[in-house]
Amino acid sequence: MSQPHAAPTHATSPRQILVTSALPYANGAIHLGHLVEYIQTDIWVRFQRMRGHEVHYVGADDTHGTPIMLRAEKEGLTPQALIARVWQEHKRDFDNFHVSFDNYYSTDSEENRELASEFYLALKAAGLIEVRSIEQYYDPVKEMFLPDRFIKGECPKCGAKDQYGDNCEVCGATYQPTDLKNPYSVVSGAAPVRKHSDHHFFKLSDPRCENFLRGWVKGLAQPEAANKMAEWLGQPGEAKLADWDISRDAPYFGFEIPEAPGKYFYVWLDAPVGYYASFKNLATRLGLNTDGWIKAGSQTEQYHFIGKDILYFHALFWPAMLEFSGHRAPTNVFAHGFLTVDGAKMSKSRGTFITAQSYIDQGLNPEWLRYYFAAKLNSTMEDIDLNFEDFVARVNSDLVGKYINIASRAAGFVHKHFDGKLTQLQQGTLSVNGQFIETIEHVLIQDILEEAEYIKTHYESRRFNMAISSIMRLADAINKYWDENEPWKKAKNLSEEGSILHEVCTTTIEAFRLISILLSPVLPKITEQVSKFLNVKNFTWADLNSHLSGSHQINPYSHLMTRVESKQIEALVEANKQSLAETPAAVTAPAIEPKIEPIADEIGIDDFGKVDLRIAKIVNAEHVEGAAKLLRLTLDIGEGKTRNVFSGIKSAYKPEDLVGKYTVMIANLAPRKMKFGLSEGMVLAASAADEKANPSIYLLEPHSGAQPGMRIR
Repeated sequence: MSQPHAAPTHATSPRQILVTSALPYANGAIHLGHLVEYIQTDIWVRFQRMRGHEVHYVGADDTHGTPIMLRAEKEGLTPQALIARVWQEHKRDFDNFHVSFDNYYSTDSEENRELASEFYLALKAAGLIEVRSIEQYYDPVKEMFLPDRFIKGECPKCGAKDQYGDNCEVCGATYQPTDLKNPYSVVSGAAPVRKHSDHHFFKLSDPRCENFLRGWVKGLAQPEAANKMAEWLGQPGEAKLADWDISRDAPYFGFEIPEAPGKYFYVWLDAPVGYYASFKNLATRLGLNTDGWIKAGSQTEQYHFIGKDILYFHALFWPAMLEFSGHRAPTNVFAHGFLTVDGAKMSKSRGTFITAQSYIDQGLNPEWLRYYFAAKLNSTMEDIDLNFEDFVARVNSDLVGKYINIASRAAGFVHKHFDGKLTQLQQGTLSVNGQFIETIEHVLIQDILEEAEYIKTHYESRRFNMAISSIMRLADAINKYWDENEPWKKAKNLSEEGSILHEVCTTTIEAFRLISILLSPVLPKITEQVSKFLNVKNFTWADLNSHLSGSHQINPYSHLMTRVESKQIEALVEANKQSLAETPAAVTAPAIEPKIEPIADEIGIDDFGKVDLRIAKIVNAEHVEGAAKLLRLTLDIGEGKTRNVFSGIKSAYKPEDLVGKYTVMIANLAPRKMKFGLSEGMVLAASAADEKANPSIYLLEPHSGAQPGMRIR
């Protein structure tokens, strides 16, 4: 039985790694929320390539399903013509942001048709496919069965009009399409009728699947992911896993199921198989043995980078499909959180997104965004926020003010006083990870090389924020070294201090080269320009173990990066103004101006000091049986144990959306015995004075970088 496992961090021979990102649906533009994932994956892939490993990063457009079929019909195109056009747009966007796919393909390919059929037939032979009759809504005008999102009506819970067939956007309730009141077809407007049809099911409830998955999910790299999967699996004998409907009826744009005329694979079956189809297409070109990478018993590694909203499919359905069709299960699945923009949730269905192309159209450097995302991304599933004020400040301070500034300061002195040539620095050896390497006997250079070992570990474990933090500390140290040596003064006395000035300039340039290597996975184009400026080949991680020799000639410096201007951000927001506008009241609860509560009586600093506020990480969240308003939160405040807290935030948050988030809690509040158990503190949230008129609740979240147990003073 295969299980996911952590990646080897000190492999002695090159690893063979297959990497994927989730497949974007061919029904819309790539936006900045999408790019969180692709940039995260690309940084990790580039790091692995720099380490000398054999890495194949593949992706594809997800091209099948009813939405594609209907959009093509609306535009007067064939589905094939529509997906071909969208593929070009998606590929353009990924190229613009330097996402380095080895192969970017389409799920509407012959390779995918063959593989999807192969998967299905293998699962059928294993006794894991069952055909049964189900009742669905049917559009009598369009003569087609309707997916949940193509049915609207009145919410059965709150009565809100124009709600989708699976959930209410006003009250948050979930339900079956047949629960809607006064339903109508989004496609034709007709009232749907109920109709039976034979559907094909993957028997995920089979004990073999359950037993395999119980072992497999334990090896997930992210504890919050493993906990969520364990919750979905339930306790042994609970039979929580439901069989999965993998078929759709004609008319449908997709692959017809073998030996089942008029029945098509549901898009979620052939979409993940599309990972392998893209790799197979690449392998054919490169002459690779595809089976050696994807079949059961393969010794290669396989990683999927995904959003946390599709974890269910990638950590339950997909591994089970692989295991029982003769394929290898993924080594691991890495899930990330969502992107918010200036604190507001992005939503594709409401159009509140900034497109990748609009970012480029406004002349913003894509590596600014790559750096900003890297500075925020970690190995958890917590959401990240694109705060434009912070974006401008961080890029201008870190990239221009610290990093690029090093080269611009030192290069002029080297060319003006030493004809662009460096000098020989004192040589020595340094023990790095138990191995001795030749290096420069300068404390600054030695500090960079020692810190590089930690940065390597951060990249490997996807803690990019920690890698960036370390690199910027090194940049600060380099700038401090330059300032303390006052080269501008030494340049006025070259006869006596020329050799010292040459050594300072060379040390600074060498230090700049080393941190450029460390930044290469994040800033591939800038560091490529840096390598040309330094007159060296494109960087690899092994270049940390070498140094620029004496008399090495560097090229004249030309400006590497400009500053972000506030007017560029203003133009970007203006270009997306329609998508960033408030959602129309027709699909949301009416906005109510909150009343501000009177400020409480004045207290002294000693009174405030009695309240012990701590940063807390929500390691688990769950509903409380019998409680209408409460969620049970399991909190970590760095004590070496967790605390149990009941919070009345059920109306505002789904438990699964809270896991991994950070919040603020009162840590020294006396425990309170409640009907449902002991509550050992209180989390902080904001709400309006009149909660009946404006029931919104906002859980407090600290700034990125705060850690569990930190005290708020």
